[in-house]
Amino acid sequence: MFNQFRPLLQVDSYYLFLSMIVAICCISCNNEWEDEQYLQLASFKANVNSQGVTTTYVRYKPGGTVRYNLPVILSGSTMNSQAVSVRVALDPDTLAQLNKEVYGHREELYFQQLESKYYSMPETVEIPEGECISVLPIDFTLDADLDQADKWVLPLQIVDDPSLGYQANPRKYYRRAMLRLLPFNDYSGTYDASQYLVYIDTDKNNPFTVASQRAFVVDDRTIFIYAGTRDIDFLDRKLYKVFIRFPEEGSDTKKLEIWSDNPEINLTVDPDYPANFVMYDEMDDLKPYLKKIFITINLNYTFEDYTTIPGKRIKYSVSGALSMQRDLNTLIPDEDQQIQW
Repeated sequence: MFNQFRPLLQVDSYYLFLSMIVAICCISCNNEWEDEQYLQLASFKANVNSQGVTTTYVRYKPGGTVRYNLPVILSGSTMNSQAVSVRVALDPDTLAQLNKEVYGHREELYFQQLESKYYSMPETVEIPEGECISVLPIDFTLDADLDQADKWVLPLQIVDDPSLGYQANPRKYYRRAMLRLLPFNDYSGTYDASQYLVYIDTDKNNPFTVASQRAFVVDDRTIFIYAGTRDIDFLDRKLYKVFIRFPEEGSDTKKLEIWSDNPEINLTVDPDYPANFVMYDEMDDLKPYLKKIFITINLNYTFEDYTTIPGKRIKYSVSGALSMQRDLNTLIPDEDQQIQW
């Protein structure tokens, strides 16, 4: 009779043994995940563009301070069990190397390190216990003296300090952030230039065109563009600024003030076609929270190029429209953060 039940006992013993193994494994796994599985690496969250810098938009506020919060992340498989202080410092060496990689010997095009008088920030970022992210608050104090014809960058790095309980991420674009500062106002940004025509004065039939024209901040209601087809990567760009001032808020006029700070280019505005603008907004039909602002600038002016061919002046006529659409996510409480760049 015992032999009749022996196969059943063997089966029961097998399942009992299997259950014990599974239980042991589960307990082992659970204990294992209570411990950190990886190094806790400190990183910036700063997306880079094709030039290796992070475009950083900050509202131009005359005489005031604007805060930009740069996220700092502590990676790992568990939340940190105690508060961690992450040290941050300037990184001019990486900026110098980046300039050589991007521009070679063309030093006039180099990114420039932002002077300390234009910003302030703490030397450490506190990541609280049980958290994995915090921010580095950077307070920018901007004024009209900060020439946007230069490419201002604030180069930052996370400093290794094992005594503080973290290690800087070894990857270049994680432990470093090259913040390319781009102040903005209500009128600055990248305009579509498909209807913006540039003619050599002697040839009115074959215009030059560019896909886009960037407008840079001067103050809260003034921008500048570069004359003709020039852009920020021209060596002589600072000689060819065209300033555009918008009327004060609440004014009924749509006329614009146009001038140059360099009399050598002989900038002349056509009195029969004064510069003007159109600006309006509407809500998106499919996304009711999305506010769309449209700006069109109509320009007619002439200028002289005196640097391309030494000793010779070339007169250009420029006419047409620059158009820009700016999208705002109205669900975001902070108006300056609503813009969808």
